[in-house]
Amino acid sequence: MPDFAHLLLGKDLRTIKKGNEVAKMVGDQESFDQLFGLLLHHERPLVMRAADAVEKVTINHKEFLEPHKFQLLSLLKSAVHKELKWHIAQLVSRLSLSQEELKEVWSILAYWAQNPNESKIVRVNALQGLFDLSRDAPALKRIFEDILQNLAHESIPSLKARIKKLSKKKGD
Repeated sequence: MPDFAHLLLGKDLRTIKKGNEVAKMVGDQESFDQLFGLLLHHERPLVMRAADAVEKVTINHKEFLEPHKFQLLSLLKSAVHKELKWHIAQLVSRLSLSQEELKEVWSILAYWAQNPNESKIVRVNALQGLFDLSRDAPALKRIFEDILQNLAHESIPSLKARIKKLSKKKGD
């Protein structure tokens, strides 16, 4: 089994190092579990790169996340670094959630999306996560529309661009 930590180590938060390479190396639950474990590491840049790789892997293998559901929901509640938050915002929408879990996830993502003190990318990704969740929960579509309307007045280009993109996708 490859040493993912060694491949992802580095101090610079502006680079994903070998994150794409690591994502391609993950082909089964065991290797994914090893990668996911790095989300709990103490090195912030390593966590960011591991989260990026986890996100890439779960685009096609969201089932790999299910054994880590409890940990991911715990990270959602406890994450403080924006680099982890922006990945978690997209990852949680890939989980199978109970009604209670959905309510809790929705609440946190809605807070992140609407909180002007969050980083722009956290807000954009939280908005994307809300959109993804609302597609599977029709009762949330109206609430999502209200959030979009509340955010539409903000003059943040990345947020406006995502709102425009999601508004086009609503009919899909």
